[in-house]
Amino acid sequence: MNKSSLWQNLLRSADLNEHQKGLWITTIGVLFVVPDSLFIRLIDATAWTVTFWRGTLSGLIVLLVIAIFMGRKPFYDSFRTGYSGLIYTVLIALSAPSFVLAIKLTSVANVVLIIASMPVFAAIFSRLFLGEPITRRMVLTIIGVFLGLSIVAFGSSVNEQASWQGDLVAVCVSASFAGAMTAARKLRAVSMVPAIPVAYVLGALIVAPFAEPFSAIAAQPALILLHGSFIACSSVFLTLGPRYISSGEVALLILLETALAPLLVWIAVGEYPGQWALFGGFIVIGVLVVSNLWSLRKKARRS
Repeated sequence: MNKSSLWQNLLRSADLNEHQKGLWITTIGVLFVVPDSLFIRLIDATAWTVTFWRGTLSGLIVLLVIAIFMGRKPFYDSFRTGYSGLIYTVLIALSAPSFVLAIKLTSVANVVLIIASMPVFAAIFSRLFLGEPITRRMVLTIIGVFLGLSIVAFGSSVNEQASWQGDLVAVCVSASFAGAMTAARKLRAVSMVPAIPVAYVLGALIVAPFAEPFSAIAAQPALILLHGSFIACSSVFLTLGPRYISSGEVALLILLETALAPLLVWIAVGEYPGQWALFGGFIVIGVLVVSNLWSLRKKARRS
């Protein structure tokens, strides 16, 4: 049996159409990433140590999955993408330790809400570097999202669990992801999926000199292994899902993580997001939902 046919046969046996497959696969991927922030809170280690194990374990697992189901050719293709491919890999590598650091410095609600602004940065970067126009829908989305983020930032001054330093790092994470997605758009003809585990491992190597991996794995092996496994599963499913559904639908499903992650941390460890974060987050999520539904409706009309 061909390496890539096993997954396809499993999907066919589920008796789902292409759209349903995409919805289910992407939803599963989002649900696997929801506990990411909670794992970072529960693991008693520095940000660098958490980043090291998060990147090393998830990167190696995803690397193995890709090698088994896709073979070596995709790796060769992604490695021959020049500066754009290098920019993509480096930005993904830098975003991993930045995300963990942001969670350590500020509230989970602030981090995931700020990262939800990624489509706004992506639109700006696409305009600057790819010459793509910014539509009226995106202009209104940018205004609404930054209004919500301003409220979240104001709340950091009155919430003991939040800080403007962590919020700033989260903005850098959002911008890094957006920059990576912009580079990937420039390389549409080549799948950059194999670069993701390489970036994870690279991010782990960057922080390795500052980490204390062995003491952490000895103290909390189950949590660390679960954390890496969850991120690996999320990466695989979120890579497969968008092959079957539109980017707008993917964006809407990913907002589930924005809504559920702070609630999970609130329930598990009692980290109350704060009224300003909740109010600002409601605006951010609401604007993004309306914007994506608007986009999907226009596409449906055209088709």
